[in-house]
Amino acid sequence: MAPKPKKQKNPGVKKEIKQDKNKEILPVGEEEEPINMESMGHPEIYPLVLTTKTQEIFNCRIDEDLTDEQPYKLLKKQDILADFSNRAAVSDFHPVKKIIQAYPGDEILLVYDKDFKYGLNFYIIATEEGKELYFNPPEVPEEQEEYKEFKELVPEDVFIYKPPCSKPWISLGSEKEIEEESVKESTKQITYMISRKRHEFGAPIKFSDQNASSVKDGYIECTAYPDRNFVIKQLEKDVGMQAIPQVMDTSTQTKWAYPKTAIMQYYPREFLEEEKEILKQSKPLADFLNNTSISVEIALQQNEITNTFIDDWKCLAEEEGTFGDKTDTHLKEYQSFTDLHNLTEKMVTCVSWHPHIYGLIAVSVAVRLSFEERVHFSGKLLLQPSLILFWSFSDPIHPQLMLESPEDIFCFKFCPSNPNIIAGGCINGQIVMWDITAHADRIENIKTGGTRTKKATLKPMFLLEPDMNKEEMYIRHCAVSSIENGHKKVITDIHWLPDTFEINRMGSVFENRSGICCQLVTCSSDCTVCFWDIRPLKTITPQPTDKKKEESIEIPSDIPTTFLHLDLSWKPLSKLKLSKGETSLDHCPTKISLSDDRLLYKTQDKALAENKAMRSGETNPYQNLESGLANMLKPIEDFCTKFFVGTEEGEVIYTDWKLERDPETGRLMTRKPVSLYSVHDSAVHDGAVHTIQRSPFYKDILLTVGGWNVAIWKENVMIGPLLQSCCAPKRYTAAHWSLTRPGVFYIGREDGYIDIWDLLEKTHEPAQSQNICITMITCIKPWTFSAKQQFIAIADYYGTLHILEIPWTLSHPSANEVLIVSHYFEREVKHLEYVRQRKEIREKEKKEMELEMEKKKIKTYQKTKEQLEAELKAEYERYLELEKSTLFGLGLFKVSDTLPFMEMM
Repeated sequence: MAPKPKKQKNPGVKKEIKQDKNKEILPVGEEEEPINMESMGHPEIYPLVLTTKTQEIFNCRIDEDLTDEQPYKLLKKQDILADFSNRAAVSDFHPVKKIIQAYPGDEILLVYDKDFKYGLNFYIIATEEGKELYFNPPEVPEEQEEYKEFKELVPEDVFIYKPPCSKPWISLGSEKEIEEESVKESTKQITYMISRKRHEFGAPIKFSDQNASSVKDGYIECTAYPDRNFVIKQLEKDVGMQAIPQVMDTSTQTKWAYPKTAIMQYYPREFLEEEKEILKQSKPLADFLNNTSISVEIALQQNEITNTFIDDWKCLAEEEGTFGDKTDTHLKEYQSFTDLHNLTEKMVTCVSWHPHIYGLIAVSVAVRLSFEERVHFSGKLLLQPSLILFWSFSDPIHPQLMLESPEDIFCFKFCPSNPNIIAGGCINGQIVMWDITAHADRIENIKTGGTRTKKATLKPMFLLEPDMNKEEMYIRHCAVSSIENGHKKVITDIHWLPDTFEINRMGSVFENRSGICCQLVTCSSDCTVCFWDIRPLKTITPQPTDKKKEESIEIPSDIPTTFLHLDLSWKPLSKLKLSKGETSLDHCPTKISLSDDRLLYKTQDKALAENKAMRSGETNPYQNLESGLANMLKPIEDFCTKFFVGTEEGEVIYTDWKLERDPETGRLMTRKPVSLYSVHDSAVHDGAVHTIQRSPFYKDILLTVGGWNVAIWKENVMIGPLLQSCCAPKRYTAAHWSLTRPGVFYIGREDGYIDIWDLLEKTHEPAQSQNICITMITCIKPWTFSAKQQFIAIADYYGTLHILEIPWTLSHPSANEVLIVSHYFEREVKHLEYVRQRKEIREKEKKEMELEMEKKKIKTYQKTKEQLEAELKAEYERYLELEKSTLFGLGLFKVSDTLPFMEMM
């Protein structure tokens, strides 16, 4: 019986050799697609050709390892992968390499195909379900088994396939019934062709209502009339019905009785005294009162707490009276102002709405020159006036007032208690004061529709008559600070301190008895923050004789004497230097934000401010004010003297304006910054901070903008910003909070676009972007005139002031928006705290791992020479065992060769 298997083996080998010869040689880098038996109903079977070498490696030799009784073998997936790495494309399993790599199990079933059922001598099953089905085939009924045995006895050559033959169709009359029951169209179909011009394809469509009578052929009446050519013919059809039980309708009618007049007298039933005593002593009544007293008490408390008469539907409704469509979210151009009389190229540096007069806005302009260019053209610049222009909605061409300044103004503010007083900061570090009280009647009587009535607000612009007096009104400044004792560089920000408090030279806070804003705070790029007092000192030192001669010089009549006592002698009350701590360098501030910074001017406080000014003095209230240094004022306890500062390096500093004495020298020194708001000890902004502003709805929420990103901070949360945007496509140049919506703020870019952020819609990117101009936006200032009309002023680098109307969606907050945004900030604070805790845990784990590594190193150094040799020997023995198992798995030597091989090793 030995020669017989060899006869069966040789043809298989010859067939393999023939197939290898006829096999196409694929280019390098291309893999041969595996042959799948999906066409035969077995998609899990992949035929293979295994050569004698492969059969010896995997111990699957025909008639030796694989027989008729056991024609299969389970191959380990790792052995096949190792064969790929050893023989690469020469491996017989290479055509199904991807199938084997994607196989989920550890053992792959290899089956010997003796009868070449699938075309080759072997095949693999590439699924676990197919392998399970091969080992456990489904049970076949006895009839099918008998038929299968009978089929095996009959030779295959006897069966002859006969295709079915088509027979002619014989009609039995059914097509007539179908034709009678079918529905056919009796009327001719009408075809309409609608055409359109090619250039109108894709054009936007706007639907609107119009009066049909005002448009030609807009109304066509279609009256009914009989058409003899069109007659409906009734056709008879066979309809089947199903019989149902008989149904009867019955009804009843009540008897109606005649009404009769009757009178009835009733009286309340009252318990007798004996019955009352019995009820009081009854147990059911006591149990009832004990059970219901708690629920009745809760109901009474709810009635006291909750307003039961409130209309819930009215609270859910939104305000109907609005300007424009609620779906409109874009800013609409309302008006623009450009100084046509001054041909010098200037840019707008600061914008401020007048607190009380509608349609009046002030802007400061400066020449667009660098520092080197200013030095070069200094002679020409002295001949050009530096101005603050007052624009009115009624006259977009002629400024109403022009305030003169010795140098270009980069920031200015109206006095909150008296809007006729204006303070500004110059490029050379001086502070300039103006008093426009003499011209207050002129600007208040401007016909801008600013009588603060609804009719005036809705008046069209072409009906607004400009002021008849076109004469340019130049107003000179009242006072200028001392250039020697003030700032040395440009003043970047200026603020009025509120009229509720004042500070002394030490920075201590006292009450303000006058009720008038009389102190200023400024910051400059010379690394200082200065506090100023506009009141004269009580004790005046004797003047030298030469100065007395100067005082005898007559003052021009057009210059107000309000702040004459400050002119050229005004010194700061206190000066702060923002040091960087251990180094000798200082922070360079660009913007500041006080804890009680007023963002809104209330029009209803105008009369109160005027009464305060009149109470302090009839002619000049500021000259009659006494300096707070000369009076014993009551200090204010628990007042927050800390404020935020934005620097040129992009840092946000939280510092204190109180001074402290040096214990060694006794001199007054500025306190070190309390904290530096940063992320991972680095600045959040990658450029100078040009906006640092508190939210008008949350006192502890701060918006900072600088460089290419935006950040929102929470006071006393030093971990990091609550929100930090990614880098914008263009550098940010200006920003401002919305005055009516807590989750909205506006940011201007250097390419003329304005980004509108809405935290209720998106928190990772702007809700929308809108183009305003073609150059850099320098300033943004919104203003609320009424609940129905809000404006936003946007200034650009070319000196144009754009006034835009804010749409309904950006001006009216949604229900509970303040609470929703507050919850969002609270969640962000919790998220920052969680991140900080996780960071501490990770750092602790890292330190523990480093300690363990050091301990292991120490242990290895402390081992003896014998221990090291024993470890090396054990490691070498493990390597020999691994090599032996690998060679044995590859079939490079047999089990009988193991002992001599080990002895040789």
